[in-house]
Amino acid sequence: QVQLVESGGGLVQAGGSLRLSCAASGHTFQTYIMGWFRQAPGKEREFVAAITRSGSSTAYPDSAKGRFTISRDNAKNTVYLQMNSLKPEDTAVYYCAATRGLGLKYAGEEYRYWGQGTQVTVAS
Repeated sequence: QVQLVESGGGLVQAGGSLRLSCAASGHTFQTYIMGWFRQAPGKEREFVAAITRSGSSTAYPDSAKGRFTISRDNAKNTVYLQMNSLKPEDTAVYYCAATRGLGLKYAGEEYRYWGQGTQVTVAS
């Protein structure tokens, strides 16, 4: 089992940047595929980014490509989401998630463990 704690959210102006962090408990972080998701009020949860166990491969939806970067530091049990050129439509609660397996996972249903979320608000 792994526990996840997100941090780094906040209020930013459109065009600005934020870096989210997700710290994981335990000694087996490198065995988990990691992902970021977001959910805005009244909307369904949305996939934002995923990274393989080693960090060698990543995936993004079109809405995040070129603006968001997921990375991980297995020595620090932490996954990051660097978000640049933020837009008001990026406003949401951002969640990190973890699951065991191979490759990349894109659907929320494929992730077993979730953090509590961190609020990101982008002002226009």
